[in-house]
Formats: sequence, C-alpha cells, structure tokens
Amino acid sequence: MKENIQDFLKFLEVEKKYADNTIAAYQNDLNQFFQFVKPDKDGGKPESWLDVKRNSITKYINFLKNSDYTSSTVARKVAALKSFFHFLVAEGHIKDDPTLALDSPKVKKRLPKAISPGEIDRLLKAPAEESGPKSQRDIALLEMLYASGMRVTELVSLDVSDIDLSSTDGSVRVRGKRANKEREIPLNGSILNTLRTYIEHGREQLIHDPNVVAVFLNNRGQRLTRQGLWLIIKHYVESVGISSEVTPHTLRHSCAAHKLSQGKSLQDIQKLLGHANISTTQVYAHINQERENR
Repeated sequence: MKENIQDFLKFLEVEKKYADNTIAAYQNDLNQFFQFVKPDKDGGKPESWLDVKRNSITKYINFLKNSDYTSSTVARKVAALKSFFHFLVAEGHIKDDPTLALDSPKVKKRLPKAISPGEIDRLLKAPAEESGPKSQRDIALLEMLYASGMRVTELVSLDVSDIDLSSTDGSVRVRGKRANKEREIPLNGSILNTLRTYIEHGREQLIHDPNVVAVFLNNRGQRLTRQGLWLIIKHYVESVGISSEVTPHTLRHSCAAHKLSQGKSLQDIQKLLGHANISTTQVYAHINQERENR
C-alpha cells in the first residue's frame, strides 16, 4: 500500500510537474490516511487498497472534522484522497473509486489579510535601524516582497541571473508555481538602488562559496529558506510593534490591495501576481471594500 503512495507521488512530480511543497503536502495527507487504515496483525484492517471501502473513508473524514483542523485543511486532505484513488483506478490497481460520489467539505472562504500602508512603511524601515550586510539583505527582501508581490517560494528561489539591474528600468524573472511558468516583473524606483546595494555590497559579505547563485543568503552563506524568511519578518514585526497578524504572504496581499486602491487595474495586478485566473485577483477588491466599510 505504501508503494502505491510512492508511485502516486512520483506521478505528481514527473507527469504533473507539481511543486515540491505541494507533493510534500500530498505525502503527509496520504500517510496520515494510511496510518488510519493500515493493516494490523489481526487482519482487522485492509491489506490492500482494494479493501478500503467508502465507509472507512467516511470514518476518516469524520475523524478529521472532529479534530482541530480547519475546514480548508480537511477539504485539502479529502482532495488528496480523491486524486489518489482516481490514480489507483487509472493504473488498474482498483476497479471502483470509493471516493467518486464523496462530497468535499464546504470551506469557509476567508479574505486574505492585508496590513495598512502605515504599518507597511514602519515594517520596511525597520531593518535600517540596524547596520551591516544582514540589514542590507533584510531591507532588500522586505522591499522586494512588497514591491513585486512575489510568493515566498518565488523570492527565496531567485538566482542572481534572474535579476537585471543594468538599466534605469530593471526587472526580475520569477519562476511560478509550475516549473514551466515564468513571468517578468519590472523593477523601478527605490527598489533598484536597494537591490544594487545589497547585491554589490551586502551579499558579497554574506557569501562564502562563490558557486552559490542564490540572491538572498542566510548567515552561513547558503540560500535563505522559507522558514528563515519567516523568522526575519517575525523579528521586524515584533520590533516595530505591529499587532496585526503578519506572515510572509501578508506582504503579497498588501501589495495587491494597495496597488488596487491606488488605481491599478485587476488585469495589471493579475499579471504582477502570476494568477492564472482573474477571479483569484478579484478577492483584493473585497479586501478594500471591507476596509472602507469599517
């Protein structure tokens, strides 16, 4: 049974070209389900996926609903099961899909959270209170997140060759959620000078191995991780006393909401953020409407 899960994950990687984080989420969700139904010594549980029936899946979903998971997490785990059993049918491992008529849990849609322009201003200025290469790095990464609206993974995945600072109007090449999906984001204004200062001075002091191509480096001279970026943002949020909940994605949401309030079109913001569907971008109009109604 575990081998089938591994085959499915390889299918997601090779055929579907899913991102590593997405595959890891599928792996965690399916392993959790496997632990719930895995065979026992007394033969009371299934020995193959052929033995997993709809009532076992229903019991698992009820278990999830009665745990501390959010509705969106439960829906994701159910979606992972549906995809897995569809794969098992397609590969001929089972004949009938026990999840076929299974309803996905309803998800309470929550608006993305954006912080105010004043809070953004305080946050972007916070690293300047310190000095040295780490301060230059942190100024650059915070400004880049807010100016470009990049996803966290996109930011930490940047290589030096992705950034063009050779002219007055620079740009950055961003690799999106899918491996074959790229977009180019123009860079202008203060972010150009900030990046030049970091790359030409701060990064040169942080790097230990000249073969490292990452733009943003940690204290060991290696590529900054998502977790490392989160800790940096958390440090500055606390240092300037912002009480609102702030995550790395908050800067992306704030970028979109503020640009929309400044008159940018939904189409422009869709292109900036790399949304495949403009309906995803329209949620930021609701954020601004909610703020106006307060």
